[in-house]
Amino acid sequence: QVQLAESGGGLVQAGDSLTLSCAASGRTFRNYAMGWFRQGTGKEREFLAAISWSGGDTYYADSVKGRFTISRDNAKNTVYLQMNSLKPEDTAVYYCAAGSTIASMMRVDVNYWGQGSPVTVSS
Repeated sequence: QVQLAESGGGLVQAGDSLTLSCAASGRTFRNYAMGWFRQGTGKEREFLAAISWSGGDTYYADSVKGRFTISRDNAKNTVYLQMNSLKPEDTAVYYCAAGSTIASMMRVDVNYWGQGSPVTVSS
């Protein structure tokens, strides 16, 4: 069992940067690939980025490639999402997730979800 808790969301202006954190409980954190997703109002949940259990492999959706960076610290049981050059269309609730592989993340085939952290980007 893995419990996930996101933090770091809030209100920012367009062009700003923001870093989200996701703290995981349980000693099996390092067994899972981790990912970030978002869901805007009236929209489906969207895959953003994923990282392998070791941190050696990452994958990004085209919509955030070059602006967002995923990383993890297995010693701290934490995964991060660094977001730069934020745009109003990035406004959404951001979720972290744990799954078996990066490929499963891309299919939104997830074992555990966090509760979500809202991010609002004003123009």
